[in-house]
Amino acid sequence: MTSSEGWRCAQPRTSQTRFSLEPRNLASVQHIILVLSGKGGVGKSTISTELALALRHEGKKVGILDVDLCGPSIPRMFRAQGKAVHQCDRGWVPVFVDQEQSISLMSVGFLLEKPDEAVVWRGPKKNALIKQFVSDVAWGELDFLVVDTPPGTSDEHMAIVEALRPYRPLGALVVTTPQAVSVGDVRRELTFCRKTGLQVMGVVENMSGFACPHCAECTNVFSTGGGEELAQLAGVPFLGSVPLDPDLTRSLEEGRDFIQEFPKSPAFPALTSIAQKVLQGMPALLS
Repeated sequence: MTSSEGWRCAQPRTSQTRFSLEPRNLASVQHIILVLSGKGGVGKSTISTELALALRHEGKKVGILDVDLCGPSIPRMFRAQGKAVHQCDRGWVPVFVDQEQSISLMSVGFLLEKPDEAVVWRGPKKNALIKQFVSDVAWGELDFLVVDTPPGTSDEHMAIVEALRPYRPLGALVVTTPQAVSVGDVRRELTFCRKTGLQVMGVVENMSGFACPHCAECTNVFSTGGGEELAQLAGVPFLGSVPLDPDLTRSLEEGRDFIQEFPKSPAFPALTSIAQKVLQGMPALLS
């Protein structure tokens, strides 16, 4: 695909290109977390976004690598649509969310000339771009790199796991919703983690009931407890349940900092608790 076909900057290399996966651009990244799920629509991008924001408010520098090539949501969730990716001598410069450069982003959404441009690629070309994201983005010093993945256990997942393997990712945070149909698909994602040797940091149950903005009562729209039961059966930590919250939805739609602006919202304690558990669990994961 050439720049005349919808790309705003450097083209992805073809599948025949040889990649030099030198650690230069990830050498100063301390911890890499993959956000996974076997099911679409469970809120991986939501959890990736809010985890990054919560970690920032803990004083951490965070990057988000959006490898959902067909449905990139991260630029919108940070109100960064339309920003361009620039080149430097070490590769692509990520898009910074703030002047302090405490959160940096990379997504195929920044490379498209039109936001509604469809990425119609076969596996090898997707894999090539994922490898280029890993090798050619100049992240600089980061405490955490959060990798937002597409649903499933397909080519893109294998490509990102294999490309990141030399850098020893900290592990996978697996997202589900409470209902049985989602839990069943996410169970296969846990199998994928075992087969690829990716440590599971824990399970997050998203959309766990609807928190009424008027009385704060929580109604279990999709049933409840599926994520915690899955974690128990798999023998992995359960990190928490995040309710459906109108404030959270609005902040994501408008690209606002939910952690800073809505501390009294029902989803706030759940999301900050998940970030705390990630930080507290790091010593065990690193041992």
